[in-house]
Amino acid sequence: MIIVFLEHELTTSITLCGFAVSNYYNKVKLSLLEKNVPFTEAVVYPSQKEEILAESPMGKVPFLRTHKGVLSESQVLTEFIEDSWPEPPLYPRDTFDRARCRELIEHIELHLELPARRLYLEAFFGGTVSDEAKKEVAPLLEKGLRSLVRLARFSPFIAGDAFTHADCAAWVHLPLVSQTTRKIYERDFVDEFLPRAKAYLKLISERPHAQKVNADRKAAMEAYMSRPKK
Repeated sequence: MIIVFLEHELTTSITLCGFAVSNYYNKVKLSLLEKNVPFTEAVVYPSQKEEILAESPMGKVPFLRTHKGVLSESQVLTEFIEDSWPEPPLYPRDTFDRARCRELIEHIELHLELPARRLYLEAFFGGTVSDEAKKEVAPLLEKGLRSLVRLARFSPFIAGDAFTHADCAAWVHLPLVSQTTRKIYERDFVDEFLPRAKAYLKLISERPHAQKVNADRKAAMEAYMSRPKK
């Protein structure tokens, strides 16, 4: 009876906090949906207000409210989800293959999404990025994509023959890198270096849970862009 109660508490006490424009939010959301984990969503924007910092020390999203407390940082949430709900698995059973999946996530986020993020202000939000920043970011993205060629398998999923957390990350991040380079450099870096990525991303986009995440993202973007500016 105690075990059943604890499992009930775990599955009914999860709230994903953030907003569906965030690629990191959507990475976690897709993982939850693919694992059939019951959860609720709370719209929270990045902020340095005390009430947000009390739950997310950097004021970032996403963060996850659980029955034991709050967790932040998207990869921490991914690991918590996998550890708490091991079935169906979104990491391979073999420890080396699991590490390979984590390597892909780390690589995409550290060497592609992070440098591309420096350009988002101009690419998506009507701001301006310096020519110096654009000049610095281009070779970083090219290097990151050249190395991803060596890691990605696309057979048919990015880590092999099974859908994993690495696909949740790749599906939300790679299109942003692609869109950013098209808008800033008038070149699609992802298509140039990873021509197989287009078919791969289409494959993931056809999954029902990915379609839900994408529909929610579009609605959230419309709401975000139309909200009153402070």
